[in-house]
Amino acid sequence: MGSAALEILGLVLCLVGWVGLILACGLPMWQVTAFLDHNIVTAQTTWKGLWMSCVVQSTGHMQCKVYDSVLALSTEVQAARALTVGAVLLALVALFVTLAGAQCTTCVTPGPAKARVALTGGALYAFCGLLALVPLCWFANIVVREFYDPTVPMSQKYELGAALYIGWAASALLMCGGGLVCCGAWVCVGRPDFSFPVKYSASRRPTTSGDYDKKNYV
Repeated sequence: MGSAALEILGLVLCLVGWVGLILACGLPMWQVTAFLDHNIVTAQTTWKGLWMSCVVQSTGHMQCKVYDSVLALSTEVQAARALTVGAVLLALVALFVTLAGAQCTTCVTPGPAKARVALTGGALYAFCGLLALVPLCWFANIVVREFYDPTVPMSQKYELGAALYIGWAASALLMCGGGLVCCGAWVCVGRPDFSFPVKYSASRRPTTSGDYDKKNYV
């Protein structure tokens, strides 16, 4: 029963991390205008993401524009798109694999084979977390490097956006959740007697007197 609880907890963490990764992929706040020197008081703030760039006015009005050409984008943005979308799709595959091998489902016959399916799903989730870290850390490294580069004008310097922090939190949840799923499944790999306890009770049969038989059938 403890291993089943680990699998369920790990799956919940993975689902939360998956949603966070989708948010990080879609939000335009991968890099935000840095307010330095004469830019402390400014009329607008620029956000840049993987799919669009937005300009936020001091009045609160925001205008976003989707990138026109994929080939015109920088290498890091194209790679971040591919890796992030790949991690999101792989997490969807990991969800179905984990559900098939989870002890609380009946998609696969209980036993070592079912535990190995769940173990594979947990490993896929952990790999998704690592895969998502690559574009996040790569993008953050570029932003930090350009921020401290004296040759870059002050008006073109950016800071780390909120989407990067959401992505890092999502990656951590995916890796932790995948690890918990693997731990719960590993316990059952060599123990075919370990399965989610499900008990069935037979229907009570009426007696000749009209009352129901009070014997318990399990």
